[in-house]
Amino acid sequence: MKHSLKQLLSKIGVCLLAAAAITAAAGFGALYTLDNTASDALYQRASSTDGEIVVIGMDQRATDEFGPMPWNRSILAEAIEYLNSDPENAPAVIGVDVLFVGPSADPEADDYLAEVCAEGENVVTACAAGFGDSLVESGENFYMDTWAVVGWDEPFGDLYDVTDHGHINAMADDDGIIRHAMLYVEAPDGRMQSFARTIYERYCEYAGEEAKPAPETAAHGFFYLPFTAEPGGYYESDSVLDLITGAVDTAAFAGKIVLIGPYAPGMQDEYSTSITHAEHMYGVEIQANAIDAFRRGFFPKEAPDRLQLVLLFVLSAALLWFFWDRKLLHAIPIWLGLCAVWLAACLILYRRGVVLHVLWVPIAATVLFIASVAANYIRAAREKRRVTSTFGRYIDPGVMKQLLDQGIDNLGLGGKMYDIAVLFVDIRGFTTMSENLDPPTVVEIINKYLTLTTECIMRYHGTLDKFVGDCTMAFWNAPVPQDDYVFLACCAAMDMVKYSKALGEELLEKYGRTVSFGVGVNVGPAVVGNIGAPKRMDYTAIGDTVNTSSRLEANAPAGTIYISRAVADVLGDRAQTTSLGGSIKLKGKAEGFEILTLDSLKY
Repeated sequence: MKHSLKQLLSKIGVCLLAAAAITAAAGFGALYTLDNTASDALYQRASSTDGEIVVIGMDQRATDEFGPMPWNRSILAEAIEYLNSDPENAPAVIGVDVLFVGPSADPEADDYLAEVCAEGENVVTACAAGFGDSLVESGENFYMDTWAVVGWDEPFGDLYDVTDHGHINAMADDDGIIRHAMLYVEAPDGRMQSFARTIYERYCEYAGEEAKPAPETAAHGFFYLPFTAEPGGYYESDSVLDLITGAVDTAAFAGKIVLIGPYAPGMQDEYSTSITHAEHMYGVEIQANAIDAFRRGFFPKEAPDRLQLVLLFVLSAALLWFFWDRKLLHAIPIWLGLCAVWLAACLILYRRGVVLHVLWVPIAATVLFIASVAANYIRAAREKRRVTSTFGRYIDPGVMKQLLDQGIDNLGLGGKMYDIAVLFVDIRGFTTMSENLDPPTVVEIINKYLTLTTECIMRYHGTLDKFVGDCTMAFWNAPVPQDDYVFLACCAAMDMVKYSKALGEELLEKYGRTVSFGVGVNVGPAVVGNIGAPKRMDYTAIGDTVNTSSRLEANAPAGTIYISRAVADVLGDRAQTTSLGGSIKLKGKAEGFEILTLDSLKY
């Protein structure tokens, strides 16, 4: 009982420690990259856009024509003027994802740009914050604000006065992937909402719709951004150059959101996003995706890590408890099934607005599954070595295989009650022979005898208990159950008598003296197990059944097998026996104990 409790507590401790290790690994970011990659692949799926948002690129064709940026501000002024040239077909909103900070070298171009935006009354321009560390005083205390706005860029004065504004800051996660957007930043003159949110609200005003609520945000205004389109999803090859040359009909943009921004390599406005890691997305397309997210009003919220870590700990401990000593055939479906169910649950919850860590549970399940398989293999190998070292030299290989298959709970000191058949066999005439032979010859003869008895025992799947001098003891039906074990013991006894004749003839020819066997077989309950001290124990059987078998053998004449009435009753008509009644008195047995000779047996 104490041993079982100790094993139970040990198992609980291992499960809790393993769960704690996996939870700590997840909590400290060891799974960060893998989990984010898998989460992006599961959650972020491109869908078709409705055409209400159009990107006009400051693309390679335009840079080939106008040269590298920064361009003269008159170029974008002309583009905006062309878009608004027909009031009936003017865009709902024009968002320019370019910073116009301070006066340029061409004041006339600045004035032209401000004038065009003032006339259109539908232009949103960009601001940008620079973040850094700043020492902040709070009462009598000071702290370092690592997200302080230490720099602020906004449109030059005249342009600022005639346009709406929003910040265009794009902040990647620690792995360099953009998964979140910033709803606002704390600008020097107050909170400034995002470029995308400002454009969305202007679009709602144009359409006469009520704007959907802004998403709930985490620290510093961040929210999870569900992308709608991959790179190129809002861009139909329309270039700023096409606006300047009038190559595109303004009616194509009527009532829509038009975004103008850098759209060529080398403009330092390309990012890896959660919807596709392989292909960079231009900043203006990220703004387009953010606007579409505001239009849909779908903002999944990331479940608190603390709650997910608690769930991970509980599941990990439960999984290891289940996998412990579990057969592979039963463990594999649970492992694969749990992973599949978790991924399905993540997808379902995402569609309902909850973002979970996709790989935390599957990785934990996989690690614990592999670890348990390895541990079970090691334990099985150790158990096999332990069983083999205990039984390998004295039980039949077939019994050994069965023993290894079913295992033994405890090979320490102690025993268990079994119904067994016990056989004792001894050499008759050996003492007289040995007195006239030299020691090496005695050893040779005894080894031949022991080999013969051992082969007979193993042939009928018995357990060889011990050799005591020139006596051999064996039993059947332990340590594993056996069918017709009494019959098997008697078959072994018959073979011993049969083959002892050939051995006796060989000895007679070689040494002028012969030997024969006396055998006793009994059946009944006995305690079988490791008997002895912790440092020296033997796997043996003890009890009255064993003692009776020994005394049957001691009284059996040469070439004779003595059995008890219990053995004869089991054999039935398969055996020919001769009852000796109570004519032979066995030590420790009451009057009337019947002894029989086993004369023949139907194999």
